[in-house]
Amino acid sequence: MNKKKIIVPLVLLLAVAVYFVVFHKNKNLRYIPENADAVVLMDIKKLTGQYLFSLATHPSHWSGRKSKGKSTGSLKDSGIRIPDFLQIFHIKDTKFSEWYSVLELKDSQKFIAFLKKQNFVDKGNNRFQKDQMFIMINGDHCIAGTSDLAFENIQKKLLQTSETPVWDADKFIHNTSGSISFISGQKIQNFSIELNDDEIEIKNNSTPEILSSIASKLQTGNHFLDLELDKENIRNFSRFFNKSIADSSQAVYLKATADLEQVNDTIISYEYDDNFNEVEKKAFQKITQPNYIIDIQSNDSKKTLEYFQSKKWVNSENQFTAIPFQPNTISQNNSGVVIHSTRKPISLSPRSKENYIFIRNSALLYSSLKTLGQTEKRIISDIDYVLYGNKSQNYWVKIKAKNGELPLILRW
Repeated sequence: MNKKKIIVPLVLLLAVAVYFVVFHKNKNLRYIPENADAVVLMDIKKLTGQYLFSLATHPSHWSGRKSKGKSTGSLKDSGIRIPDFLQIFHIKDTKFSEWYSVLELKDSQKFIAFLKKQNFVDKGNNRFQKDQMFIMINGDHCIAGTSDLAFENIQKKLLQTSETPVWDADKFIHNTSGSISFISGQKIQNFSIELNDDEIEIKNNSTPEILSSIASKLQTGNHFLDLELDKENIRNFSRFFNKSIADSSQAVYLKATADLEQVNDTIISYEYDDNFNEVEKKAFQKITQPNYIIDIQSNDSKKTLEYFQSKKWVNSENQFTAIPFQPNTISQNNSGVVIHSTRKPISLSPRSKENYIFIRNSALLYSSLKTLGQTEKRIISDIDYVLYGNKSQNYWVKIKAKNGELPLILRW
């Protein structure tokens, strides 16, 4: 038999198989409710291809991945049907920290076994929890979230009705590893998510030169936190906490600088001796505290201070109690108010007339996060800095990792 007659069909079949496995994607998004105001999409096939390419080009990592997979369990074999696009959403008028996702299951019993292997606690009624991750199994679907408050509502809107709208992935994502989109009525504002070798970039444009310029300037400093925001950026960020703060406080500009320091904290407790006399006991522990200064400029400094007082954020000792790290003091000047820590005062960094938030990683930061597991601490310790920047209608977020032998997709 002519070998060419066999090879050509096999090559064609292989090409078709590769197309459907790697490139063909189901762009119908069935698990995003109508009342979602933010959506995160992850292109699983693109990330899988990126992972396989990185793995193929780093053979020294092959044996390590196999041993790790055996000990932790494989998500692929967990009973979940891996989607082409992972759909994560936030529901309007819920807390900023509440995010949800719906996944299809191939085998619910295998998935339950996987959850138990991952140390999820069975809460009954097909609900499971591990730290701040909540899961509810509903037939051949599961709802996962950072909260369980909206589980019943999601179940009714997405899993118990045939009239759920189907979104098109092209409305949110365009050939990138992922995207985050904000929905307001018929308007959708998209930000691409790119996973590079040593950084993650989130942006709504393809010209990040301005952000790179800001980053290069800030890296020459040594502060843990440095930020500078105008009125519009203050308003955007205040929406995550309290919609009225920006307007009620009259704030038009915010500048802040902070450093971290490890200090001794005294813990006082009482016990009774054999004669039932109260005895004071002192214990000492090391805690991480910031030293900071915050300059809030406003249209009317008097009204700004009065607003803070009306919210009971200023006590009789002129301390700003909305910041939990004490002691501090708040004072009024001609342009606004200044809040600064008193234990070890620091100075504001020079004004740059840019909009940015720069957070430099510190061993004091991740070592003090007691509630995180070893995996989370390892990831945080690998981060060099996080930078948010804004110029006109252009926005960026960069999560820069420390230089390493492996790309992020293999490290994390």
